[in-house]
Amino acid sequence: MEYTTLGDTGMEVSRICLGCMSFGTSDWRPWVLDPEEGEEIIERAIELGINFFDTANMYSNGESERVLGDALEGRRDESVVATKCYFQMDDGDPNSGGLSRKAIEQELENSLDRLGMDTIDLYQIHRWDDDTPVEQTLRALDDAVRRGKIRYAGASSMWAYQFADALHTSDSLGLERFQTMQNHYNLVYREEEREMLPLCEQENVGVMPWSPLARGYLTRPHEDIDATDRGEAEEHMYDHPYREGGGKEINERVQQLAADKGVTMAQISLAWLLDKDWVDAPIVGTTSVEHLEDAVEALEIDLSASDVAYLEEPYEPVPVSGHD
Repeated sequence: MEYTTLGDTGMEVSRICLGCMSFGTSDWRPWVLDPEEGEEIIERAIELGINFFDTANMYSNGESERVLGDALEGRRDESVVATKCYFQMDDGDPNSGGLSRKAIEQELENSLDRLGMDTIDLYQIHRWDDDTPVEQTLRALDDAVRRGKIRYAGASSMWAYQFADALHTSDSLGLERFQTMQNHYNLVYREEEREMLPLCEQENVGVMPWSPLARGYLTRPHEDIDATDRGEAEEHMYDHPYREGGGKEINERVQQLAADKGVTMAQISLAWLLDKDWVDAPIVGTTSVEHLEDAVEALEIDLSASDVAYLEEPYEPVPVSGHD
């Protein structure tokens, strides 16, 4: 395993972050693993040197946090745990979502309880809240740091102007600033390269992309996507423009390069991301130990400049996706 410093936090994290969206209960989404299977993957991740785990309160309606907390019992100090809030957790409670002080404080306590932890290393806003002034959100997160409930605050998909506004507000008011950006970024969705990633690089914000394999689109030939359990059930894959803007040709070039190097398509796709200086740790979700091991092995793949150019050349602009 390789490690890197996450932005300005000073924390050392594995270059692969294990995403825990697929752990919890299949009652939430059909492809989600039940607790025993999830804990097995977390155990193997730890054996492979992964110390960075990302979950959210809304994954399996909280059960993902519970699975991760149970798996890390007794070795909490060696791990870097990230979770998120924003999406409404209780249809009967309008204050169980959003980024008001009330929502943040009550959902943070709920996450701490499910994780079985006193402090969360990285607490992230899952999306931007148009209904709450960012100053209020930042003050609530700053207070959480001062109370020892969280160590650092992070953000997720939003417009670059919003993120710049949040960073400026923190600096001008002397509040804790967002230390990380969890954004939508992969070989077939590169719109973040226009503004968000240069901003993160300038501000030394840690970058941990979600959907690094485009919800599976970059792991197998495009004509085979619907053959998987997730491909059949995952309507969100079709919400993103992976098949547009040269996506099919990029998928075919990933196939070709993987065949040439004797590795998997997923490994080529991850190697491309890991080659980017502004990426700290892609968030890799998996439902099998084998795929987890493949992801870690991607760290050993060296792509030449010509390989990178070959993969990137077909890309064309696509609609911005993932801010909702």
